[in-house]
Amino acid sequence: MIKKIAFLVIFILLIFGGLFGTKFWQIDQAKQSRKAPPPASVLVTPVKQEYWQDTLPAIGSLQPVSGINISNEFAGIVSAIHFKSGQLIKKNDLLIELDTTTDQAELDGLLASRKLAQLKFDRQVRLLASKATSKSSHDEARALLDEAKAAVIAKKSILNKKRIRAPFNGLIGIRQVDMGQYIDKGYNIAPLQSLSPIYADFTLPERNFSHLKVQQRVSVKVQAYPNEVFNGVITAINPGFNSETRTISIRATVDNAEHKLRAGMFTEIEVYTSTAQPVLTLPTNSITFNTYGNNVFVVTEKEGHHTVHQQTIEIGKQKSNRVEITKGLKLGDIVVNEGQVKLRNGMSVHATKAETTDVSKGKTP
Repeated sequence: MIKKIAFLVIFILLIFGGLFGTKFWQIDQAKQSRKAPPPASVLVTPVKQEYWQDTLPAIGSLQPVSGINISNEFAGIVSAIHFKSGQLIKKNDLLIELDTTTDQAELDGLLASRKLAQLKFDRQVRLLASKATSKSSHDEARALLDEAKAAVIAKKSILNKKRIRAPFNGLIGIRQVDMGQYIDKGYNIAPLQSLSPIYADFTLPERNFSHLKVQQRVSVKVQAYPNEVFNGVITAINPGFNSETRTISIRATVDNAEHKLRAGMFTEIEVYTSTAQPVLTLPTNSITFNTYGNNVFVVTEKEGHHTVHQQTIEIGKQKSNRVEITKGLKLGDIVVNEGQVKLRNGMSVHATKAETTDVSKGKTP
């Protein structure tokens, strides 16, 4: 009986031993055949040197150098339109004409009256020379001639003012009149604005006043063109401060040859207060910001393989989408620009250039 039990125990052990042995062998074979995971793919960028200036930030709005609503001094019926909405206009270009049929007839009558007054005056001059008339009659004839001349000049002025012309070069807006329309005096025909150059008006607090001067350089950005910077200079500073806000009003003149800037636009302005200084910079999204410090993953190359290690850095000013690096990196260092979340120290990576960068040498050609 004991032999049977012993034989049964040995048989069971052999079965389980075979099963466990087979399983361990399969696991060992799987480990040996398992391939290493591929390196993580990341975008990289170099530490660059740029020249930055100290600036005073401000917000403001754009104003035209000259801007009006074209209007008429005299009422009348529109007889001709010589411009299209949105057209570039030159000074003295004829814009619209009002009907002058009645005015022209009245001018013809006044011209006839002036001619008659001239004849009467000439006759009085001859008579006075021969002492056949009195000085008072001569003077009365001169006064009548002057009055007739003045009436002609006044009527010609009315005729001219019914031919409405552009007072300056600029861009005309959407016209508000049509052919044959009767318009009363002071009617808004169309807006006209001179946009090249253009004014940028803004304010700065009292503490910044010592850093301001005329002809100081400024840069202007608008939301319509977020990647463009428009340059200008300060051309006027108000003589006094606003007593409620303790701010001073400033006007800069900005080049606008392409007419991209328009009156009324909201602007972000930087006033340059120093000469440009060299700084090391990185894109903002390459830096991991947290309460324990700011970090980047630096990419190094060895025998054709790229690995990363985490580096603590110190930062300075920020401008647009770039940050000044004050400590922890040097010019040409390559850092991860995208894909930091999946990284750890010593990890192999497949580095792809986020911009034109020589990853192996750490230089921007």
